[in-house]
Amino acid sequence: MNFSYRLGWIFFRAVFKIYFRWRVYNPERVPLQGGVILAANHASYIDPPLVGAGVPRMINFLARETLFHIPGLAPILRSWKVVPVDRDAGTGRGLKTILNRLAQGGAIILFPEGTRSRDGSFQRARSGIGLTVIKSSAPVVPVRVFGTFDAYGRTRKFPRPMRLQVKYGKPLSFEKERAEANTCPKDRVKEIYQQIADRIMIEITKLEPRADS
Repeated sequence: MNFSYRLGWIFFRAVFKIYFRWRVYNPERVPLQGGVILAANHASYIDPPLVGAGVPRMINFLARETLFHIPGLAPILRSWKVVPVDRDAGTGRGLKTILNRLAQGGAIILFPEGTRSRDGSFQRARSGIGLTVIKSSAPVVPVRVFGTFDAYGRTRKFPRPMRLQVKYGKPLSFEKERAEANTCPKDRVKEIYQQIADRIMIEITKLEPRADS
C-alpha cells in the first residue's frame, strides 16, 4: 500500500469497526501478491470499501470517469490507482486497464451482477466478468457481503449503524475454460463467458453468514 491508500484503509476499517461492528471472515484466502479478481455481490455503495478494507493489500477499485473531474477527489482516486470507467463510451478502455493492472500483479474488485441490487436479493451475473477472467490469468476469489443493503440500500439517504459481515471464499481457477476459449468458435466463447459468470455467482451464494457474536 502507498501512504495515501493506507490512510484510507485505516479510516474505513475504523468506521466499519466502530459504526458497523463489522466481522471479517477468511481474509487469508486472498493472495497477498500477484493478480487476483475479487468478485462480490453488490447491494450498496458500502460494498467496495467493505471488501477492500478486509484484506491487507492494495485493491484497484472501479469508479465513474466523471468523478476524476472533481477537484480534490481526483488526486485521491489517482493515488489509490482507481480505474476510471466510462459507461457511455463502452467497456473497451476500462477492460484494457483492468487487464493491465492484473498483469502487473494488482488486485481488482468486480461485481458480477453489474449494478446494485434493488431489493437486496441476488441478481443474475453478467457475462462481462467472464470475459475478464478469460482474458486474464488471475484467480478469482468469491466474496459475499452481508447487511449492506439494510444498512445503506438504494432508498436510504444515510447509512444505518448495523452489523456488517464480509466473507472471502476459496480462490477459483478457470484454466480449463481459458484453454477451451482459445480454440473454440466465437459463439461458444460467449457461452463460456456466461458460464464462468454463473459459476462465480453460485460460489458467492454458497458463502453463508456467521451468527452475530
